[in-house]
Amino acid sequence: MSATSPDTSRRRMNLLAIIGYPIRHSLSPAIYNAAFEAMGVDARFEAWSTPPDEVPAALRRLREPEMLGLSVTVPHKEAVIPLLDELDATARAIGAVNCIAKDGEGRLIGHNTDKDGFLRSLRAAGFEPEGKRAVVLGAGGAAHAVAYGLAEAGVASLAFAGRTPARVAAAAAHLRASAPRPVVVEALGWQDEAFAAACRAADLVVNCTPIGMRHTEGEGAAPLAAGHLRPGLWVFDTVYTPPETALLRQARAAGARPIAGLDMLLFQAVACLRYWTGREAPLDIMRQAALRALAQQAGEAR
Repeated sequence: MSATSPDTSRRRMNLLAIIGYPIRHSLSPAIYNAAFEAMGVDARFEAWSTPPDEVPAALRRLREPEMLGLSVTVPHKEAVIPLLDELDATARAIGAVNCIAKDGEGRLIGHNTDKDGFLRSLRAAGFEPEGKRAVVLGAGGAAHAVAYGLAEAGVASLAFAGRTPARVAAAAAHLRASAPRPVVVEALGWQDEAFAAACRAADLVVNCTPIGMRHTEGEGAAPLAAGHLRPGLWVFDTVYTPPETALLRQARAAGARPIAGLDMLLFQAVACLRYWTGREAPLDIMRQAALRALAQQAGEAR
């Protein structure tokens, strides 16, 4: 494992972690450790910087007795699937996992809480998907979960858009095969004229790429040109650090309706805690911890 991965020579009881690469931006340790303290749960949550070739080692570590579970973020939400013992029905349909729990026999079970976290945060902001037109930027695990959730909620049409035609086409084909309700699905390239037109005609655009995320190559950038936006369009950015991304500022300037990604992070975390502990999580305490961590990140960036 890398220098920032766990020291396997030490043994801790009730350990959990998030795996991803990069991982410096993650608020998960702050959120979950605050929740465990408030709940009286004897557990510790860590962030493990996990390059793709170290994912199998992280999953082997999860099988050790003191490990309770893993959270999975970019770019591993699809890569972990072959390493698990079982997927629940939602994760299997979506084709991506962001939460791994252990059953009574120590088997690794993959779940997807991104879908419900996204829909809950979208509706809390005031958007109802049924009958609407959506564009999803990206074709990775988060895009799969968002698109499946939108299809489940009854969108009329959905277009995937991305830089890699083969991945975008595969995401579209997967949704066509797995969607729980009928939906018109397109695959578009970011350079296509049809992409700009689809964004302007849409009711909702969701960024599921890491573009704009702090501590990445795309930090400070936006995945859309300003001309793709229009007044009244809803723009959801799943990136939550910084809390106001370049895309959200761009959306506000265009008269669109921006939705930040922090609530999606919190709502999916509540669902993860239910799988790991069987208990309801203290959402307000988790939100306060997230806001403190974001403020600290902002201070370090100055």
